[in-house]
Formats: sequence, structure tokens, C-alpha cells
Amino acid sequence: MDLGIAGRWALVCAASKGLGLGCARALAREGVNVVIAARGQAALERAVLELQALPGARRVIGVVADITTPEGRTAALAACPQVDILVNNAGGPPAGDFRQFTREDWIAALDANMLAPIELIRTTVDGMIERGFGRVVNITSSSVKAPIDILGLSNGARSGLTGFVAGLARKTVAHNVTLNNLLPGQFDTDRLRGNFAYLAQQQGIDAGQLAERKRTHIPAGRFGTADEFGAACAFLCSAQAGYITGQNLLIDGGAYPGTF
Repeated sequence: MDLGIAGRWALVCAASKGLGLGCARALAREGVNVVIAARGQAALERAVLELQALPGARRVIGVVADITTPEGRTAALAACPQVDILVNNAGGPPAGDFRQFTREDWIAALDANMLAPIELIRTTVDGMIERGFGRVVNITSSSVKAPIDILGLSNGARSGLTGFVAGLARKTVAHNVTLNNLLPGQFDTDRLRGNFAYLAQQQGIDAGQLAERKRTHIPAGRFGTADEFGAACAFLCSAQAGYITGQNLLIDGGAYPGTF
């Protein structure tokens, strides 16, 4: 399917690896001009080279920036001539017992996983409305739908973003500007491995054994891949997805056991 977005400009945050890079790959294959932002220069440079080599890729620009800071957001936006597609993403806050979290921990989580995405939306959404096209995809977490006890910081911050998006998405869709959230379950990423390492240490077991136990509890029988996640993101960014807004798409291999 031709997604009808070739030649558009996309800003993809935290895209040097993991799910962000998966989204950038999918968009680049569709002929979207991609600006990727990340904090680590070495990983970012590798990602830019990988994206530039993809069939169908057009312009690929890498920006070393921490989008949780005003300076980082300014640098990322300055590298993108216009933002037709915004993929919000940021590293998740650390796992732990909520009793140990300080006020500073909570503020950092809100800055990264709620306030930074809202600020990027605020900066770009009016331009999207004026041009009559815009797609915002926020990478949140399955914990928005089924909270994870060791991820209290993430549960709270990402749920706050979800509530904000639910309201705004109904105001912009008439202008062909949609806002949706992708909720990843257990994907084979550094973040997942870090969570397993934390849990394994708490339980006094081997991280590999814990990962295998977790895998067997997923109906799909495996962890997700960044490329299949990216494909879902690309569709939500497509011309065909203009009637989808304010939605939370759970991608978890069937792990969530509920009907709704």
C-alpha cells in the first residue's frame, strides 16, 4: 500500500535505536524526509547511515538533542523545515518502588514523558492545521492500559499525556490533523532488558531465565520487533489514517487479557 506520505517531513524523537528507530525506518522507506533526534552522537550517526541506505529513503538528518529540555527541542525543530509528522518518544523513567521516588524523580518523569511531548505538539500543531495535514504519534506504554507495579513513574506520566491527547485529538481532526498513541508491550529493546535486569536482581534470579519466563506468558510466544512497531506507526501517519484520532493502539502480542 502506498501510504501517501512521500515527501512529507517527520520529526522522530529518541530515534537512534529501539522503537524510535523502528518508526524512523518505516517512514524513511515510505519516502518521508526524516529528522531523528537522540542524545548519543555515536548511536545517532549509525542510525543516520542506516536510514540513508534504505530503499526509498530521501533526506535523513540527525540532531544530537535531549528533547526533554527546551534547548533540545529547539535544536530538533530547527533541523526540520516543517513538521508534518511528529513521533514523540523518550526513554522511560527508571523502575523502582514508589516509596523511594523523590519529587525530583517525579518531575523528571513528567518532563520527559508528558510535558516534552505536549510542548512539541503545541509548537507544531497549528502549522499542521494551516497546511491541512498532520499526524502526531506518541509512543507511550502498555502500562497506560494495564499498570506495571515497578514502573510507577511511567504509569503516572504517560497516563497524563494520554488524557491530554484525548481532548486535543477531537479538536484537530476536522483539519486532517490526528493524534494517536501507540502502546508497546514487551519489545526486544534495551529498555526491556533493563527492566528484566532490575527484576532479576530484586528476585535473586538470572535475567535470562526471567526473560524466558516472561516470553512464555505472551500469547504470541515472542517479544515484539522494532520493525513491526514501526509499521504500525507508519500507517497511523498515512494519508489513509485521517479518520483515526484519539486512539490508544495496544501492541503487545495478546498479553493484555481484557475484552476492552
